[in-house]
Amino acid sequence: MSKIHEVAKRAGVAPITVSRVINSTGYISEKTRLKVEEAIREVGYVPNVVARSLRIKRTKTLALVITDITNPFFTIVARGVEDTANEAGYSVFFCNTDESEEKEEKYIQLILQKQVDGILLVPAKQTANSVNLVINQRKPIVILDRWIPTPVDIVQCDSEGGAYQLVNLLLNLGHKHIVMINGPDDVSTSIERMEGYRRAMRENGLMDYEQVHFGKFNQSSGYEITKRIIQQNPKPTAIFAANNLIALGTLMALDNLGLHVPQDVAVVGFDDLPPNLVVNPILTVASQPAYEMGRKATQLLLERLENKNGEECLNQVVKLPVELIVRSSSGGKIISNLKT
Repeated sequence: MSKIHEVAKRAGVAPITVSRVINSTGYISEKTRLKVEEAIREVGYVPNVVARSLRIKRTKTLALVITDITNPFFTIVARGVEDTANEAGYSVFFCNTDESEEKEEKYIQLILQKQVDGILLVPAKQTANSVNLVINQRKPIVILDRWIPTPVDIVQCDSEGGAYQLVNLLLNLGHKHIVMINGPDDVSTSIERMEGYRRAMRENGLMDYEQVHFGKFNQSSGYEITKRIIQQNPKPTAIFAANNLIALGTLMALDNLGLHVPQDVAVVGFDDLPPNLVVNPILTVASQPAYEMGRKATQLLLERLENKNGEECLNQVVKLPVELIVRSSSGGKIISNLKT
């Protein structure tokens, strides 16, 4: 006797009813469904998920490919993705590319072989060649955090506007020598945050003071660039760090150099830090709604999978607002003995 027939006999239903419960097809009363599920547990029957996915052409799995799992921002994004997917009955594969385009393409090829239903991707570069691999396989994909010039769904935050707010805060405090420590020059968030920095500086007639240093979106890059720029004459009175890890490196470098924040150098950063990561002074930030970004992107992907938007609907670009949170690292006034 097959397992399905054994379950059916124990539950007192037809084998087709057991099949419908397993595959979530057809109408089954709640009472009958509970009876069948109890019989499945008693018999110890484990449905063949692979065979079922081949029949219904769905695996109920999604893939999330991010650039740096050590960044608290992406950890929260991932939680938003996972919670939303689980609520809809989907599981999530997680992949980390370390900002490597080559690693990203390898992961995308592997994911496509696994027959996931849809993909969420934080692209390592603006070129995002791996996106074309997904499009060619007619798989739905949503881009998170960053922008690429390919017509796909994108969910990101207002990087340009957030940077503009942070730099204007420093300008209103009297700073002129504001240096920006940025990520890679071929990543959209770096470019957009630089545009916000430059817009604020130029609107205040400070084009000659603009200074952007490109590096990586990590702590060591922030540390090394800060040590270098602080030797300048005149040295910066304020530093805008383009993400939270750069900001941590900046604060560490300034502390090792014996400089006090904000008395000697004010510091502001993009992305907030989790409550369990306490730094002194507490960082002024443009905070992105990371969890909401993950949730919104997953909802959009699921809508594509269910075809709720229609087969030929236009791709969407969703831009979420950021929140300026002013804390002690930006200070209240510029120190008079620093040259400007």
